[in-house]
Amino acid sequence: MLDQASSGIAVDAMGSDKGPAEMVAAVKMAVETLANLRPIILVGDEAILKPLLEEAGLSSHPKVSTFHASEVIAMDDKPLIALKRKKDASMVRAIELVKDGHAGCVVSCGNTGSLMAGGTLKLRTLDGVDRPALASVMPRKTGHFVLIDAGANPLAKAEHLVHNAILGSNYCKHVLGVERPKVGLMTIGTEEGKGTDLTNQAHALLKKIPDLIDYHGPIEGFQTFEEGVDVVVCDGFTGNILLKASESLFMLLKDFVSEELKKNAVRKLGYLLSKGAFDAIKNQLKPERYGGAPLLGLKGNVLKAHGSSNREAVMNAIRIANEIISNDLKGHILSDIETANSLI
Repeated sequence: MLDQASSGIAVDAMGSDKGPAEMVAAVKMAVETLANLRPIILVGDEAILKPLLEEAGLSSHPKVSTFHASEVIAMDDKPLIALKRKKDASMVRAIELVKDGHAGCVVSCGNTGSLMAGGTLKLRTLDGVDRPALASVMPRKTGHFVLIDAGANPLAKAEHLVHNAILGSNYCKHVLGVERPKVGLMTIGTEEGKGTDLTNQAHALLKKIPDLIDYHGPIEGFQTFEEGVDVVVCDGFTGNILLKASESLFMLLKDFVSEELKKNAVRKLGYLLSKGAFDAIKNQLKPERYGGAPLLGLKGNVLKAHGSSNREAVMNAIRIANEIISNDLKGHILSDIETANSLI
């Protein structure tokens, strides 16, 4: 049953690898720990969700309601086929709640392709934006940076990279709280003219909008995790490779260090003495801190969390969704895009 305000958060309760019980646990964490939380609408099979909500003590909570959806889009479903055949899927219904104004943002751990395709087809892009972009928050030496596009638009044009810069800068400023985000363009060298036609054309266009973004020029791969910029701009092909390669490298280093520290008693003792430092590094790198990646540039807000997200990660995704709605991210983006398109 739907009885929440239009500024609420629609949570796809069925698409997660960990199942609806973990999603309900995340909602419980959210309502107990997040200040000024907007209403949450759990979308999925009510025969499954209602007992879980009762067990969690949320069945009569004023900020939690359900919306029934009888189907689920599986991780291995083909996106467009699934959207066509599973019209009563929890993901589809959650997106439609945003489209119809019953919710301000959808959060889903489900099939990435289906979420991006469904969000784009049903919500459409903002006026002046040709393609949406996925913004992923990545750890760096201190704090984090925004990688955009992380995979939504592999075949980009120079104008799309300008839009990505505006989308990422606004997200970094209005949701992550960086007052004047520094923006860099990912390429293979910092010298003028070094790169592809795409990056060179985008560089020329980005220099035309200094009042909209704090553009610091081209950056190379080894600068990505330093302190130089807060927003790394690229096409979706490059960004997706960077994202997945980085995540794989983080896991490799974690496993490598763990194995090496267990090889003998002396190393185990060294680990125990340095446990505080290792815990701090682990906390800095863990994906649960960042919750999910918003698909920016649409007329409705969409947030994609990892399929394997645990309750802490989903709770943080809900927190980000709450910030996106509260800070009118779409309104800021729309104004800047209109200005940028008139200048480039």
